[in-house]
Amino acid sequence: MTDIQIRRDGCAGRITLNRPDALNALTYPMILDIHAALKAWADDDAIKLLILDASGNRAFCAGGDIVEMYETGRKGDYAYGRQFWRDEYRMNAAMFTFPKPVVSLLQGFTMGGGVGVGCHASHRVVCESSKIAMPEVSIGLIPDVGGTLLLARAPGRLGEYLGTTAERMDAGDAIHAGFADYFVPESEWPALVVELCENGDPDAVDRAAHAAPQSALAEKQAQIDDLYGGETLGDILRLLERADTPLTLSALKALNRNAPLPMASAVELIHRARTRDDIHEALGQEFRYVWRAAEQGDFVEGIRAAIIDKDRKPIWKHTSPAAVKPHEVSAMLRPLGADALTFETED
Repeated sequence: MTDIQIRRDGCAGRITLNRPDALNALTYPMILDIHAALKAWADDDAIKLLILDASGNRAFCAGGDIVEMYETGRKGDYAYGRQFWRDEYRMNAAMFTFPKPVVSLLQGFTMGGGVGVGCHASHRVVCESSKIAMPEVSIGLIPDVGGTLLLARAPGRLGEYLGTTAERMDAGDAIHAGFADYFVPESEWPALVVELCENGDPDAVDRAAHAAPQSALAEKQAQIDDLYGGETLGDILRLLERADTPLTLSALKALNRNAPLPMASAVELIHRARTRDDIHEALGQEFRYVWRAAEQGDFVEGIRAAIIDKDRKPIWKHTSPAAVKPHEVSAMLRPLGADALTFETED
């Protein structure tokens, strides 16, 4: 069984992630294969649209396969992780800018690297089981794969909230936050795929769509906007600590659990992405952080605690979110010079 199935089906180019036992986590070869397909189909007149889906019912894609990054980073070899991210981000950019409609079917978990594949599509479909999140701060990393741009585009200050708490969104929340577009019950997906392959008409998704489910995030929007309106993570903390509501208590619990330096950097990156609103710029800024993440940040420790030892007791470089200094965020986001992410070599 191959990890990814790439083929033509009528008018459609189809990419199916096929590692259901691993929640369809992306391996490095899968990333390269997706990018190669995007380049091959961009100018192919026989391909009218793309369909992205995944095997199994537990996940579209729960993230990247990061064990190799841990093993190499733990030994002081950072080259593998940097190349993985470099090629992944180039694929993310190609997906975001693909010149034809892209329909993604996002069942179960879509997190981290899965967001970089499925949530940069033009027609993002969720269902009853969908759970979408950017959980990177819980494993010592920033929201990446272009996620800072998605977070920046979310209404109000939802981006800062989601990016620092790593809260999971259901279908209604994902549509409200701009991570998805359509709600279609999963039982209706096979018929939708057949129609898309037969006629290549993306309006079939509009015709299949049902009313979006109610969003709990929408109900909390005004409170989140008030509490997350600060310029830095420290500002947000002070606003949260002055209030005493179920939302502030749950948010503070998450902030005191997640990695402080990535959270502080995420707030800054979301603000930068909101100002520039460009996928290449957002990915370039994210790459500055991840290039340093294993050597200078919390990434190796985060993976150890969550994936390797599974003790859920990471020892972060900072004892609390309040301990992060502005100059430390700046140091992680400094330009990389000759090591900067570029997109000229995509072809």
